[in-house]
Amino acid sequence: MPEGPSIVILKEEVQQFTGHKVIAVSGTTSIDISRLKDKTIIAFKTWGKHFLICFENFTVKIHLLMFGTYRINERKETKPRLSLVFEEGELNFYTCSIKILEGDINTHYDWSVDVMNDDWNPKKAQKSLEEMPEKMICDVILDQNVFAGVGNIIKNEVLYRCYVHPESIVEKIPRDDLSQIIAECSTYSFEFLYWKKKFELKQHWEAYTKSICLRCNLPFVKKQTGDLKRRSFFCTNCQKLYK
Repeated sequence: MPEGPSIVILKEEVQQFTGHKVIAVSGTTSIDISRLKDKTIIAFKTWGKHFLICFENFTVKIHLLMFGTYRINERKETKPRLSLVFEEGELNFYTCSIKILEGDINTHYDWSVDVMNDDWNPKKAQKSLEEMPEKMICDVILDQNVFAGVGNIIKNEVLYRCYVHPESIVEKIPRDDLSQIIAECSTYSFEFLYWKKKFELKQHWEAYTKSICLRCNLPFVKKQTGDLKRRSFFCTNCQKLYK
């Protein structure tokens, strides 16, 4: 599943179509795509892992799920879920979820929980964590209502950076360490973005998919953690378990 930084890259790649009219629309999606024809795209936005195509009175929300893809000015052999054609170019989405959000997009999203948005509010994240004291930190980091855009790669890398075991209980983690985790969720997301644009993201992974701890030279533990049962890679020697 593409994480927030990858969706930001998509937004940047399609800016050529901002202000352009959709002259043809097709696709296998079940939504009423006919209403998109002859409409002008006002803006492209992102919220976490959601890609948003904004028109005057509604927005098309696209979630690429686990295996979604897109093509700009080209097509795959398979039929797209949604295809938007402009006078110069086209935009095609595959294997994704598509919905229409009515009215002002700002009524649908809280931008302050998006770790890559200008309105990101770490104090709000801190308050949210205080309201779920008994949860494991590995689950909380992946909660899109708290850290929109953070996925499993970012989770693993942030916890490794902060020396915290993924199965640590939120209320047991020292406040300073919790603050560091919150900050790193945003910081690492922007580093992720920078590295991905340079096609060198995997070169910078220190925990995700790794087998040996770089700090301790000991084997990593690989297991499904938390209620979400997502893969975690961690060192039991340097990542402290707070329980």
